[in-house]
Amino acid sequence: MLNNSLYKTIMRDYDRRQAEEKHLQDLRIQEVYDKLPEYEMLEQQIVSLCAEEARKRIMNSAPNSSETGRQLHAQIEALQNRQKALLLSGGFPENYLELRYHCPLCRDTGFSGGDLCACFRQAAVQKIYDQSRISEILEKENFNTFNMDYYSEEKDARFGISPAANMKMIVSRCRDFITNFDREFANLFITGNTGVGKSFLTHCIANELLKASRSVLYMTAFDLIEAFEAHTFGNTEDSEAHFYEDTLFDSIMNCDALIIDDLGTETINNFTVSQLFLCLNHRQEHHRSTIISTNLPVEAIQDIYSERISSRIISYYHIFLIFGEDIRIKIARSR
Repeated sequence: MLNNSLYKTIMRDYDRRQAEEKHLQDLRIQEVYDKLPEYEMLEQQIVSLCAEEARKRIMNSAPNSSETGRQLHAQIEALQNRQKALLLSGGFPENYLELRYHCPLCRDTGFSGGDLCACFRQAAVQKIYDQSRISEILEKENFNTFNMDYYSEEKDARFGISPAANMKMIVSRCRDFITNFDREFANLFITGNTGVGKSFLTHCIANELLKASRSVLYMTAFDLIEAFEAHTFGNTEDSEAHFYEDTLFDSIMNCDALIIDDLGTETINNFTVSQLFLCLNHRQEHHRSTIISTNLPVEAIQDIYSERISSRIISYYHIFLIFGEDIRIKIARSR
């Protein structure tokens, strides 16, 4: 979860990135000066003319000041064109001395158009992962370590299919969801008893989407509601803390994929229901995928939450039921 150092940590990363790029730019400038001394002379002339132009603007009440300003501007432009020609003749690209950015959208500031940049949101999600140690879990729980042997090949009379065949179908559908993530908007609702592999499967999905450079936020239902409470009822007098809470809330609402694990384990009240609906509805309207895992059967969602939430899940989510023995018990027996 976010803590009070998140914003400063991310902004320090931006500051460090800017300082590194400025240092590299300075090295490139010195390289050009050493190879093309005339370029440095032209730069000094441009600096002098810019200073003169600034003085003229301050004294713009003087006669013919507009004409003088145009002449100075033309002189500066001519010198800059000469610099570009020098760079090309020296074997340098025309933009060789420009400051470079990891994110051209926000120019490594973290903000674009008065709002958080997508790169800041991704950085915030990554910090949350680092703090929750989810990365360590994904190293152990992914499609490469998924073991189908835990699912029986014996047909289940209730469903007319074996747990293994059912799980193979679900895994295939989840892989299709990942493959088509950028082309086909979809949501997933994964239900089943405790210990049948729901969380493991969501870890697999998260791992693949993260490898594809998608912003993925993985939260338990308890942590999700806690974040909603902090955003709604947090200490607004602490502007820094309020910013962190807003950042997490923004990530919840707008990340590429939100994974809500163990829906139904959180405290359920009117606030919980209204905030969950707000979240699911916003993400649906903006085509942001949501993956929900829960022990609750679909028919229980309406009774526990609301008809509005259940109707959205039934209408807009692919619903997968995982059944079989409790894998944790099978593992314990085999030891």
